[in-house]
Amino acid sequence: MTSTTLLTFEDWTLRVLPSRSKRILLMLHGWTGDENSMWVFARNFPASYYILAPRAPHPAPENGYSWRAPAPRGSWPTLELMRPSADALIELVDGFARAYDLDSSTVDVIGFSQGGAMTFTLAWLYPERVGKMGILAGFAPEGAEESLRPGALRGKQAFVAHGTQDTMVPLALAQRTIRLLEEAGAEVSYCESEVGHKLSAECLTALERYLRA
Repeated sequence: MTSTTLLTFEDWTLRVLPSRSKRILLMLHGWTGDENSMWVFARNFPASYYILAPRAPHPAPENGYSWRAPAPRGSWPTLELMRPSADALIELVDGFARAYDLDSSTVDVIGFSQGGAMTFTLAWLYPERVGKMGILAGFAPEGAEESLRPGALRGKQAFVAHGTQDTMVPLALAQRTIRLLEEAGAEVSYCESEVGHKLSAECLTALERYLRA
């Protein structure tokens, strides 16, 4: 992370990797993560991105941060609980783009675990604002079926990666996520590996290719 910069912008703490490019890549950490968590994936990401990694707005119970407000332990995030953070992220990228002369008309987004759920939420609620999306060991929040809009993601590309040994986010949730994305019209690339709740080296390489395409 030596080339990244830690910033406070409005009410957000975020770590950024500046670029001459005006194209934004938003990286969203998982539950109990923070603005430092996602950079392990970004070592070989395209230089054609101005990368933003914000800290989620809600403190998690033990440590770190969460994209949803406090909820009963063990409950899965719902689309409605994720919506306020999604709205706030849109405001963040628009404000940051104005301040730093970037293009926020569409942004590419990748997220791990709960950050993958937030990536899905952004695309579900703001399909016109999200370009490519990467959902890494993530899932579609509960309640997404009720707001399915067939064709809303037509022309969009999504990358989904999941481990067959993931006991934190079961493989069945990745399969549900793919089904929902495809029902909304997205073209999904899927990478599956025999790992737990992590991104395998094989799938990281596939993600890098996906972002360069």
